[in-house]
Amino acid sequence: MTSHLIQMLFIDLALILLLARGFGVLAARVGQPPVVGEIFAGILLGPTLFNGWLAETLFPMAVRPLLSGMADVGVALFMFLVGLELERGLLRGMGRSTAVVAAGSTLLPFAFGIGLGFYLLSGHGTGDTTAFLIFIGLSVSVTAFPVLARIIADRDLARTTVGAFALATAAAVDVVAWIALAAVQASIGREDGHWRVLLLLPYVAVMFLLVRPLLRRLVSGGAPGNSLSVPRLAVILSGALLSAAATEAMGMHFIFGAFLFGLMMPTKGAEARNDAIQHHTGQLTTVLLPIYFVVAGLKVDLGGLGLGGLLDFGVILLVAVGGKLGGTYLAARVQGLPRRASAAVGALMNTRGLTELIILGVGLRIGLLDESLYSLMVVMALVTTAMTGPLLAWIYRRPVEIPARSTSSVLVPTTRSST
Repeated sequence: MTSHLIQMLFIDLALILLLARGFGVLAARVGQPPVVGEIFAGILLGPTLFNGWLAETLFPMAVRPLLSGMADVGVALFMFLVGLELERGLLRGMGRSTAVVAAGSTLLPFAFGIGLGFYLLSGHGTGDTTAFLIFIGLSVSVTAFPVLARIIADRDLARTTVGAFALATAAAVDVVAWIALAAVQASIGREDGHWRVLLLLPYVAVMFLLVRPLLRRLVSGGAPGNSLSVPRLAVILSGALLSAAATEAMGMHFIFGAFLFGLMMPTKGAEARNDAIQHHTGQLTTVLLPIYFVVAGLKVDLGGLGLGGLLDFGVILLVAVGGKLGGTYLAARVQGLPRRASAAVGALMNTRGLTELIILGVGLRIGLLDESLYSLMVVMALVTTAMTGPLLAWIYRRPVEIPARSTSSVLVPTTRSST
């Protein structure tokens, strides 16, 4: 690296951290999760403004691969935390009602998304029509579990039945989304690398049978008390990164390996030390994830949107919101939830945030999205996340308790992620 590139890298990092943090604080002051402001900051720094001059001047092409590498590390650690927070006990103890609502919150928007895919096919379709349709269906049916958890915590809903119900439902939807995304990527993998995907099954078996017991000993061992030593934290984070590298080598995305490693972390009897892992790792992701927003924003160009693009965006937003709200509401009502409680759960499940950005980034990387459709989908993720708070305040001013028979098996998880 030349001295000039080093200077630009440091300047860019400082600019990203300051702007992302500043816009995050502004978003929080108007009742939005910080991720909304951070995504907006990334879009502002992209080519949308000044015909790309600002982005090209501040972020030279030679610096962008370095920023992308740091962003990927942040996303890998974030996915590790997501896996850690999706407690297996939450999913095992999930009641029938939660499973039904999770299905409704996934299947109806997915079906609507397939229809949306047919609408977008002529202007944005790729060579693999089936994969494109499935990916569009997946991209409008996801829910951002960590952002949802932050919204619920900020509104003091964490210990209410609606909050617990929404978190349990979002946990199930998240797991299904990552599995489905892995399947889509495997289906269009490199022609010379399809066989590598077959390594995923023995890899998962090794993780369960060997890595999980080792992690249990690692987390439960050491000095008495709840502290976590730096060497043990280094081993755990190294394991998450190595797992990410392993799935990337198999032809899958690195996010699956990091996510899987988080799922392998023991939860029973290790709550305090997992809190320490989340705290220290969360500090790293707080620094690295804003870089991801800017890297994503550098690919968002709304300058030449035009009437056709606005029409496409309106249809995308209508399908994303209508499918998510409608599917969740109908499934909740079928399970006997009150009307306002059902609508509140639907509004919460409409949250997307960074989860959507990660999925869209995978779609752009593997060629299922062109840059114009990627830009529209990123804005959809921003709008649907921003509308959650106001929509919830309008629907759920006075809390309504869910009948006990509908939530008998719903557990209240502990989560602290803000992204």
